[in-house]
Amino acid sequence: MSNADRPAGGAIASRAQLLRRFWAEFAENRVAVVALCIAVALALAALLAPWLAPQNPYDLAALRLGDARRAPGHVNAEGFVYLLGTDAQGRDVLSAILYGLRLSVQISVTAGVIAFALGAGIGASAAFLGGRFEAVAMRMVDLQLSFPAILLALVISAVLGQGRWQMIAALVAAQYAYFARTAHGAAVAERSKDYVEAALSTPLPASRVVLRHILPNCLPPLIVVATVQVASAISLEATLSFLGLGMPVTEPSLGMLIANGFQYLLSGRYWISIYPGLALILLIVSINLVGDQVRDQFNPRLKR
Repeated sequence: MSNADRPAGGAIASRAQLLRRFWAEFAENRVAVVALCIAVALALAALLAPWLAPQNPYDLAALRLGDARRAPGHVNAEGFVYLLGTDAQGRDVLSAILYGLRLSVQISVTAGVIAFALGAGIGASAAFLGGRFEAVAMRMVDLQLSFPAILLALVISAVLGQGRWQMIAALVAAQYAYFARTAHGAAVAERSKDYVEAALSTPLPASRVVLRHILPNCLPPLIVVATVQVASAISLEATLSFLGLGMPVTEPSLGMLIANGFQYLLSGRYWISIYPGLALILLIVSINLVGDQVRDQFNPRLKR
């Protein structure tokens, strides 16, 4: 191996060692490990929904109105067992939950990635450039943070209408400011360090200094915020869909499933809302528990 390859190999070994150390500390918290397993299992179930679901809830030809609002365990005329019952449209609740998880994960992760990139770029650029750009950008971020995220998402969804990409746009607009504020605070601390000053003395463009030197060292707090915001995005999507401002009726999102069965709760048909609600709670709580453990590891003062 040449001398030019050794630094890269050493960096890879160092990163692998850091990852092993991080996982060793993470594994000490059994609750976080169980939550991680649940979150991964739910994510895999959402990813494999077309193959795991007994029924395709998007296929109108597969729905039978005669099987609407059947109790869990009901067997139809063809011998098909509805393990979790059916909803008012005759959809298998288990299949609808799997596809609803798929939709929630897709929307929340996509919105989280876009909000992460947008907010981190704005925050780091404001800290690096300073001056009027920093003052204007961060005042806009502070103004947005003064409003509840659910209120912003509600207004934007009402303006844009229903749909998957409309929902993603509403979530990004409601959440990017959290990443921007976090990235700005971390980048301001990094901006005054010697390695940044050394990078600025080279002919490297300013954008490369931000991307190669400042942003990578801002990742730990941003990762913590990302875990919280992904869970928040799932909750916001479900809330807006429940209110009729998120996904359309034809999309079996978890919030829409809960809304569809809400009117039948008092009549004893609890399964239409309860099971999607339990899946939603399980997903959000597991992600939050993992995020709490990640936050504790990145901040030594929070370690127990």
